[in-house]
Amino acid sequence: MTTLPALPITACSVFSACGLGTQSLYQALLAGKHRLQPPRLFEIDFPAWCGEIANELLPELTPSLQKFSTRNARIALAAINHPADGLRSAVEQAIERYGAQRVGIVLGTSTSGIYETEKAYVWLKEHGQVPASFSLPSQHSWVATARFLQAELGLEGPCYVISTACSSSSKSLASAQRLIATGVCDAVLTGGVDSLCRLTMYGFKSLDIMSEQPCTPLDKDRNGISLGEGAGLLLLEKPHKNFSGCVHLLGCGESSDAHHMTAPHPEGKGAVIAMHEALAQAGITAQDIDYVNLHATGTVLNDSAEMLAMDQVFGPELHCSGTKGLTGHTLGAAGGIETIITWLSLKHGFRPGTCNLKQVDAAFHCSVNRDSETDVPVAFTMNNNFGFGGNNTSVILGEQHD
Repeated sequence: MTTLPALPITACSVFSACGLGTQSLYQALLAGKHRLQPPRLFEIDFPAWCGEIANELLPELTPSLQKFSTRNARIALAAINHPADGLRSAVEQAIERYGAQRVGIVLGTSTSGIYETEKAYVWLKEHGQVPASFSLPSQHSWVATARFLQAELGLEGPCYVISTACSSSSKSLASAQRLIATGVCDAVLTGGVDSLCRLTMYGFKSLDIMSEQPCTPLDKDRNGISLGEGAGLLLLEKPHKNFSGCVHLLGCGESSDAHHMTAPHPEGKGAVIAMHEALAQAGITAQDIDYVNLHATGTVLNDSAEMLAMDQVFGPELHCSGTKGLTGHTLGAAGGIETIITWLSLKHGFRPGTCNLKQVDAAFHCSVNRDSETDVPVAFTMNNNFGFGGNNTSVILGEQHD
């Protein structure tokens, strides 16, 4: 595989059950205490825990953009506007440098505005028509939140959304990488946004993989996932000497093994391909990686398949962990949020732990971190996200290298 230019991540921001901003997420990772709770947003008729963002923390959209108003859009707006992370400012500077038409937006999502659609159907049942404020194109559709951010930020470049379940926003990084590498864009706002809704809660319940307690990824007694919501947004720009101090996107690997509609290939074949592709594109070896943030959903089959793949690519010595016990599984936002976790690992020289882990499954051979390690050398990281249908993506971040 031909290597692509290392692309600087000039700003990023995150919002999840761990709070608003990269610093809140970092502190939550260090503390290692889950932020899961029974859902408050809506009632369900089975026990479950989730990483829910409090309604009162979500900003309102401006009147001129109210047609885009969804939980998804409000989560994204909070992340964009968080002053400490400076993502909006970085986007504005990119527009000044390159022109609005040279700045694109590629997001990942799986739910988009489904929560608002569910409410619209309740209204339809009670009143015989959907509410006048509901708009399928600007609320329900996958591209709705991306269109909102495009309008909010005044972007004029390519704008589209990828929806491949749990790998959606890590695939959006790969797509953004190609837009810059091929000269279509000079900068791309990328990552993902997803919000809780009844459809996903009941959907995963129907697959019998919802945990009745806070999820326990990689544990010998793991029995399912806990869902979450949030946004993980990053600004990628074309290489420039002024960005030499930034963490860089070095490589993305993608595969689709199509083993089963929902279950992964039991031997992790697609995951192995994605990890090898990412390493080849980055121009480094498996021995160069210092930390891997695992997909680690907490289900029996997914964790087993991923760890078999990890053993094939890295062997038993590599430090790795799963962070969904902290945030919940944020589905289409997982790639964005967890890529930012690996960004934090590089920025702060630490390796996150695996929240809620009591005893690692004895079948797993890699070195799984139960607790966070601080003051450790971290030069290259990998983030894994594996979605339905065997859609797999691995993303490598690190220092710019020759």
